[in-house]
Amino acid sequence: MFTEEQKIFYGILTFMIVEFLWELYLSIRQHHVYEHAVRVPNELKDILTHETYEKARIYGLDRCTFSIVKDIFGMVLSVAIMLFDGIPYFWDLSERIISAFGYSSHNEILQSVTFGFILYTFSTIINLPLVVYNTFVLEEKHGFNKQTVGFFVKDKLKSFAVSQVIFSPLLAAMVYIVQIGGKYFFLYLWIFSVVTSVFLLTIYPNYIAPLFDKYTPLPDGELKTRIEQLAASIDFPLYKLYVVEGSKRSTHSNAYFYGFFKNKRIVLFDTLLKDYTPENKSAGEDKSEEQEKSPTGEKKGCDNDEVLAVLGHELGHWKLNHILKNFVIAQLNLLFMFLVFGLMFKYDPMYRAFGFSTERPVIIGLMIVFQYIFSPYNAILGFLLTMLSRKFEFQADAFAKSLGKAKELQRALIKLNQDNLSFPVYDWLFSMWHHSHPPLLERLRAIEYNKTD
Repeated sequence: MFTEEQKIFYGILTFMIVEFLWELYLSIRQHHVYEHAVRVPNELKDILTHETYEKARIYGLDRCTFSIVKDIFGMVLSVAIMLFDGIPYFWDLSERIISAFGYSSHNEILQSVTFGFILYTFSTIINLPLVVYNTFVLEEKHGFNKQTVGFFVKDKLKSFAVSQVIFSPLLAAMVYIVQIGGKYFFLYLWIFSVVTSVFLLTIYPNYIAPLFDKYTPLPDGELKTRIEQLAASIDFPLYKLYVVEGSKRSTHSNAYFYGFFKNKRIVLFDTLLKDYTPENKSAGEDKSEEQEKSPTGEKKGCDNDEVLAVLGHELGHWKLNHILKNFVIAQLNLLFMFLVFGLMFKYDPMYRAFGFSTERPVIIGLMIVFQYIFSPYNAILGFLLTMLSRKFEFQADAFAKSLGKAKELQRALIKLNQDNLSFPVYDWLFSMWHHSHPPLLERLRAIEYNKTD
């Protein structure tokens, strides 16, 4: 007969293996598509050259192969950490570290912060070869990477430092709330998390994001005027327009908005704008050929009409309250997870299953419940949220179409797929499970026939 802790341990391990095999099966199905879908779909023959299609296919094949290798590595590492008591080892190591600096080993808050630092450092180092390969081999091979080694190192060090400055105090506060919160600590923990989420969403664009990328106001001109007119036509409270210099990292492009209430900002990647030139660039200085061209060999970016169509889609998410709905779902889900943690917090077999015979550290309990106990729930919820996200994307496309921008949006989607070498053909099961944004062909058909679900 198995003990309670053995049932928990082997149950979690079994699900981890099953989930890994499921993901591997899906990836192999998509890998097969990349290998054999060598003909341009009939619907795209007039707008997508065979050369561009082939580049996208090879890029997708390389990324899929890399993803499989990364998943196998991640699975081996996760199983090794469970089988060889990696979590208790790091917890004991954090105790030895704080003791070496003269602090009491009974200081759970300080030990928890040290434990979080050790785990984050370990994860960063162990995954660094994969990150380097992805950036300087895979993305470089297909013409996307624009980072120098110096920029990459500086960026990673900065990211590491900012993460510790933000999350160490938050981790300490969470442990403290559990310690003093009494019977309803899970409710106080949730309120703290909601307030923290809103606070970080408020300060991130203005104080954190600029540490990593340069944001400049969109220069006066036709595009800015038309964006302001578009925002006013649907009562979007536009406060500022920015261009982010994403081209220092990659040639991939994007656009988004952020902000609460009457202080909305729109951010456009410079790689999205075909004719954008930074204001500080001298009039006689031309962009290099590498900057001018996308990996397809054509001029990169969208014209003004297409940019407005893309923004029409993004503003559709705001008008249809998609952002608010996602935020509410996330916070209700977090409340549920904290409630379950509150019920399991003092369940000794859960800790013994992970090698903790006498201790019940708050951070360890949170990790076990959120990362392991909730694994099946998270997998199902993730799939349901993917389906919801796809529905929202179709609805946002339909909103842009209602603004009279259907043709422009279709052109923009095609250009963005070409510029980003997004392959237009996917295995239906892989796409259904993974794609929060519908593939190109589905979106083009939906815009044509006004599909919204």
